[in-house]
Amino acid sequence: MNFHNDIKKEKGNILYQCDICKKSFSYKCNFTTHKLIHTGEKPHHCDICGKSFCRNDELTVHRSIHAKEKRYVCDICGKSFSICFNLTRHKRVHTGEKPYHCDVCDKSFSVNSALGKHKRTHTGERPYQCNICGKSFSGSSNLTTHKLIHTGEKPYHCDICGKSFSQAGQVTSHKCIHTGEKLFHCGVCGNSFAEKCHLKRHISVHRDSS
Repeated sequence: MNFHNDIKKEKGNILYQCDICKKSFSYKCNFTTHKLIHTGEKPHHCDICGKSFCRNDELTVHRSIHAKEKRYVCDICGKSFSICFNLTRHKRVHTGEKPYHCDVCDKSFSVNSALGKHKRTHTGERPYQCNICGKSFSGSSNLTTHKLIHTGEKPYHCDICGKSFSQAGQVTSHKCIHTGEKLFHCGVCGNSFAEKCHLKRHISVHRDSS
């Protein structure tokens, strides 16, 4: 992939502009790092696991995972984290704080990534595409889960009977068979069911009788 530095002046400042996405940068070092997004190059390598990153600061954050040193401790539940930001985000579980607000429907979220995913429900944007079947999704986690359909992988296991599932939510639902817990409730009559499919079948009875 060929790049050239499209240097231009704006309000007296020299800007480096990417000739692919037209994004501009005041500093050449930032422009150089940005180009790696388009080339896919990841020059910064972890000497422990070999994982690669575009930027050196991403590698620094990643290395702290290996360090096992979790200096940031939640003063409420005692859970510890290797990165201060993760502790800050975790504390919102206790406080209920949701600082990220949707400017369309005013719904709030505890993490910015959840807000970004939510906004796509308004725009209809689905930027994550399966390279096998072409189906698109609004979130990367949805795409990851979808790909298990193609691979047949079932990474989530029931610790009671050992049965495997492709989605974490399926394990939660399945465990109700062992515990007798009924998580799925009918909003019409209040009956509860251990499995979602049983609730759907039950709701159709109300629909047919109406």
